[in-house]
Amino acid sequence: MNPLFSRTQLPVMQLLSELAYCNPFIPRRIELERELLGSAFDEQDAEWNRVGDTSTIAGNVVRVVELATGLVDGARDRLASGKCKSTGKALDVYRDAALLVLYYRNGRSFLEAILESAGDENSGRHFGFFRKFQSDFDGYFCCEQLRPPHELDAAHYFACFFQIRRAFYQIFQFMQGSSMPAATLRAQVWESVFTSNMRRYQRSLTHRMGNQTTLVTGPSGTGKELVARAIGLARFIPFKARELQFEAHFQTGFHAVNLSAFSPTLIESELFGHRRGAFTGAVQDRTGWFERCGAFDTVFLDEIGEVDHSIQVKLLRVLEAREFQRLGESETHPFLGRIVTATNRDLDEAMRAGEFRRDFYFRLCGDVIRMPSLHERFADCADELPMLARFLARRIVGEDEADMLAGEVVNWVTNELGLTYPWPGNVREFEQCVRNILIRGAYHPFEEGAKSGDDSAWLEQVKAGHLTVERLLETYCRRVYQNCRSYEETGRQLGMDRRTVKKYVDAI
Repeated sequence: MNPLFSRTQLPVMQLLSELAYCNPFIPRRIELERELLGSAFDEQDAEWNRVGDTSTIAGNVVRVVELATGLVDGARDRLASGKCKSTGKALDVYRDAALLVLYYRNGRSFLEAILESAGDENSGRHFGFFRKFQSDFDGYFCCEQLRPPHELDAAHYFACFFQIRRAFYQIFQFMQGSSMPAATLRAQVWESVFTSNMRRYQRSLTHRMGNQTTLVTGPSGTGKELVARAIGLARFIPFKARELQFEAHFQTGFHAVNLSAFSPTLIESELFGHRRGAFTGAVQDRTGWFERCGAFDTVFLDEIGEVDHSIQVKLLRVLEAREFQRLGESETHPFLGRIVTATNRDLDEAMRAGEFRRDFYFRLCGDVIRMPSLHERFADCADELPMLARFLARRIVGEDEADMLAGEVVNWVTNELGLTYPWPGNVREFEQCVRNILIRGAYHPFEEGAKSGDDSAWLEQVKAGHLTVERLLETYCRRVYQNCRSYEETGRQLGMDRRTVKKYVDAI
């Protein structure tokens, strides 16, 4: 009997098998497409994974799927006819390529479900197209010999594919940019969702990733919450085939808590909840975020570097034992969700200063994502500035006016600020630059005079009484901070708490 694949087909199937589980945001993904398509590969479409549009499928991907469909359909027909034999390796690559075809065949339906859900968090959408998916799945895996191992059924792969489509959408939605730092960031976020070994994830980790904690670090204003949101909204959620629904609504599963906005007692109440009478003002029972967080939800703890030792100890218990207690009671509650944390603080420095527990840090650092600064992104790629300007302009003024406003922003930044401007407030500052140019036709960073050593303009504003108290404190705190480069030392010199100093230094 003939083999399932010829000697020329088998290497192609092996490439398709690798591509099916490849991180879409790493260079290897494009290399695989180039090897598969040969002369049919379109070089103009070569970097869709850096500048892609989530609403369409890139031309090279379409051609790869067409190639895979032909090979998979032919192999299935040959097996059904009994005219060929199959081996373990041939069956493995057949299954991988068949799953690849099934994913892209349903990609548009998955995207429509995402867009509908994003517009209505209460949407109780029924995923009726699962019936067609089930039929196609049974067609490609029509006998026991062909079925995927590990007893994974159509509903499991349907849930996996919806998760993959959500992850792809969320990552491109929240992480704009074509620079290498931006592309690397997207690849890291993908691994935070699926790990670097997607086969293992699919086999055994879909229900275990909630135990993994992600720490997002980097300068203020770089979009750490957006990264956390992308991870949180891309969690695996099982699909109930009989009801044609998922067990939870992905859009409601992300809960953000800014820890620096609360006192230690209020942090505990927000996170752990409390019993009536646990402290002054606790007039009724309160359910905290950890208790509200379901098995497929994510709690985002921003400014984790600012919490006191007592809170660190309690959070460490949540991370290690996956349990907690409300304030004022002894009953233990399980924590079911995932935790993502973020800080712009240097945790090495904080540990040396005795302000951050080492055991807590080592429980956080199993998965660390470092956010690139805006200056790094602009320095890496000349297209990053106009791309980000257009993205923000579309959000601020709409599609019709976006290109014109983006052009004005690019001209102002290039000619007035200069391409070497450091953007200390990062993307948050750049957004305010776009808004300033929209309203005033110009953007002048408030600290411009301080950077050149000229204090006269600022002092004149002080003398004339043109600065609010908040603006005065912001400026003065930043000037002292520029000299000592430490929140603690700035606070000591000014007689202020380091959290208050940080609030004014980081304000944009």
